[in-house]
Formats: sequence, structure tokens, C-alpha cells
Amino acid sequence: MPSSVAVLSGGISFEREVSLRSGSRVADALGDRGHQVTRLDVDAQLVKTLAAGGFDVAFLALHGSAGEDGTIQSILEVLEIPYTGPDVLASSLAWNKPIAQGLYRRAGLAVPPAVTLSQQAFREMGAAAAVTRIADELGTPLVVKPAAGGSSLGLSFVDDASSLPQAIVGAFSYADAVLIERFVAGTEVAVTVLDGEALPAVEIHPKEGAYDFAARYTAGATEFHAPARLDDDVLAACADAATTAFEAIGSRHISRADLIVDRDGTPWVLELDTCPGLTETSLVPLAAQAGGIPFEDLCDRLVGLALGS
Repeated sequence: MPSSVAVLSGGISFEREVSLRSGSRVADALGDRGHQVTRLDVDAQLVKTLAAGGFDVAFLALHGSAGEDGTIQSILEVLEIPYTGPDVLASSLAWNKPIAQGLYRRAGLAVPPAVTLSQQAFREMGAAAAVTRIADELGTPLVVKPAAGGSSLGLSFVDDASSLPQAIVGAFSYADAVLIERFVAGTEVAVTVLDGEALPAVEIHPKEGAYDFAARYTAGATEFHAPARLDDDVLAACADAATTAFEAIGSRHISRADLIVDRDGTPWVLELDTCPGLTETSLVPLAAQAGGIPFEDLCDRLVGLALGS
């Protein structure tokens, strides 16, 4: 049944432009399915517009802070507007990578050994002096990333302990804490979980360097294979890891697990994206297509899940 849908995108995060691209594509898809669609930017008028809009449901095409950390979800619940994607608690848990990784470990999943370091500890408590010890404990190479955020913003790879302080300071530009992880070599794979069921895994091969922000959102910069070119038992393990992570944070509707499959076929969980990109170069539409779900049907189904139908 056609619904009045508010597609929320934009906002003020580092991922604004990507969010706008996702929102535009979603709005077109839902319009093609007969829904009455209104695109809304996340600005100072948002709550007033939502409260007066008479919307049946909100479709979240937001990325970054306020859109993925539980903030907008809390507002929508106060306004009693159903919305797509995980609820407040699941969103906030997944947004905080160190906490989420702790939950994945408790669920029995393989997660890279890591240390979390806050900016306050680094600058005001002398924790910078422990950087070499962190490198010795975890071993090199290392991955340094903001402890919250997405799209690989602020991500860097460190081969030598002497480069670690600079990488940490760089990640502090995006968050107040950083996650320093042991690097896991292998094949990068993304598994979308839709309503508790894993879609075909997508294998990711950047043509140059790492799968960073530019590689994610520049057409032709990355080679994808959907389904991933892995053995059936490894694909099954990836699907199981993604659904277990989905359940560990209490997710719903949709999420995307980012994994590394090592040479032994073990999937390591890096993080869970609770409001994944839906642009022309995004992973979720690729997974849906490989699973026989056209993009318009995917968006329509998410609206139905939010409405409980």
C-alpha cells in the first residue's frame, strides 16, 4: 500500500554528500513504487517539519553522526513516526566500535585484537608514552581508525611503530577516541543482513590502495564480485558471522557487516553499519541485486518492515 514517506538525508556529518546521493536514489525508487515521497535535509527545521508533515514512515538515508548513532532514531520515536533500520539502542551500540566489538566477541565471533585510546588520555594523561608498548602488544602492521564513524574516514595503516602517533592524531580529527587494531590480512567481504537473513556476500578489491572513502564512492575505483568468489563453506561462515553480529547488537530491518576472511577461511568482524550507503557504488544494492532483489523492491520492503507489514 502506498505510504507518505519522509526520506531523511544530508545532515552535517563528514558523509553529507554520500547521504544526499543515497537519499536521492531512495526517493526515486520509492516514487516508482507509488509512494508519496518528501525529501528532507537534516537541519534546524527538521523536527518541526516532521511533526507537521503527517508522514506514515521515515526512511533513513543518513550516514555519520546524528544519523547512525541513535540521535535521529530517538527524535522519531518521540514523534511516534516509524522508521527504517535499527532502533536507538542498536544504532548507538554499533556506532561505538569498541563497545560493539566487545559484544561481537561475547557472541563468539572473531574480532581483531585492539586497544582504544581517548584523545584526553593521549593528550592530558601521558598515554602517548604508551604508544610503542601498544604496538609491541598488538604487533604490526596495525589499523588505526576513529572509534566512531563510517565510510573509512580517518582510517590509516601503520607498518612501523614510529608512524603510530601520527596516525592516531589523524584519527582524532574525526572522533574523540581511536581504535588501534591488529591488521588481519585476507579478502575483504561485506554481508548485508535483511530482516535477519544474509544476502549474498560481496567481495571487494580496490584497484589501488585500501578500500577508503575515495575507493568506496568513486565509480570504477573498486572491483566488486557478488556473490563473493569464496568456497561455499566460507560463504556460509560469513553469512553466519554477519547474522550473529546483527543479533548481538539487537539490530532489525537491515545492516551490513564488514569482514576480512583470512587465509584459513575465518571471517573476522570489523564493524556493523546500521545505515549503509545506498548509492550507485554502494555494497547493499549490489548484494540485493545478487540476491534477486531489485533496488526499488529493497526500498519498498524496508518501508514495509518499518510499518510492520
